[in-house]
Amino acid sequence: MDEHSAERLAAIVESSFDAIVSKDLSGTIMSWNKAAERMFGYAETEVVGQPIYLIIPDGKRDEEADILRRLKLGERIEPFQTTRRHRDGRIVPISITISPIKSRAGKLVGASSIARDISETRESDRRLRLLMREINHRVKNQYAVVLAVIRQTATRSRSIEEFEKRVRERIMALSHSHDLLSQVEWAGVSLANLVAHQLQPFEALQPVEILGPEIVLDANAVLNLGMAFHELIMNAMRFGVTDVGGISVTWRLTSEEGGDMLELVWSEPAVAYADLLAQEDGFGALVLGKLVPSALSGQAKWNFTDGLIVWKLTAPLARIRIGLGSSASL
Repeated sequence: MDEHSAERLAAIVESSFDAIVSKDLSGTIMSWNKAAERMFGYAETEVVGQPIYLIIPDGKRDEEADILRRLKLGERIEPFQTTRRHRDGRIVPISITISPIKSRAGKLVGASSIARDISETRESDRRLRLLMREINHRVKNQYAVVLAVIRQTATRSRSIEEFEKRVRERIMALSHSHDLLSQVEWAGVSLANLVAHQLQPFEALQPVEILGPEIVLDANAVLNLGMAFHELIMNAMRFGVTDVGGISVTWRLTSEEGGDMLELVWSEPAVAYADLLAQEDGFGALVLGKLVPSALSGQAKWNFTDGLIVWKLTAPLARIRIGLGSSASL
């Protein structure tokens, strides 16, 4: 190797983001680049001439001895993951590649190690596994909800066409809630945004009064309240409430002996036949009277006062929210 090539190689080693360490066959450190200093906390002047065991955890000493043994036998060592010890005592997970160092005559004289810190990769993998388990759990829950939608809609449909239409509408409502959760990476959706999002496809229902303190819902509450709002919206559309207007969705927080509660109220004008949901003979009544309150550990009831139909849901705030901010309204 000429002088220019040697200088270029030295510059590449020194500027590498990976720790590059060379050692002789006894395990003594011969070279140590800047990345190795950053990764393990030792300056080059502190480690050159020291045994490589300086950075090897006690439980990995046999691993290092086996590496040197295999190199002497001429075996190829595939890249692998292991750990090394930082100067401050913490363990650094690394991916490492071992290459033999030979003299001009082809004699093995040492080994070069290229190490990459994989702490962030491992943490990302851990979080990904947790996320996949959570997604799997939520998907299974949604399968159960979809099956319930299909089963209950089927028992209450008078024709295949009606069944197909109602199932499609209800599954699309679930999809809208999923869209909202996906936009925030399942971190929570404000109650006001959920109501507005469910109302968005129905221009005839605009404007609807949406009023209450800022509450960020967890995923379970988003999906279940999304179903409830869909049934209420479809009932209002079906029975012509839009001709009268006056729909409102309001909520407030109350304190009871068992803890803070959410009190959510949907009210609409009591036009002809608009009380069908309260008679417990439809899927909407099942959703609003049983499924959603049960999923949120709450209670729901209907009232007819002052020419209004009112659906009121009361549920523990702890079963609904992720966080609580300042009051806001739309």
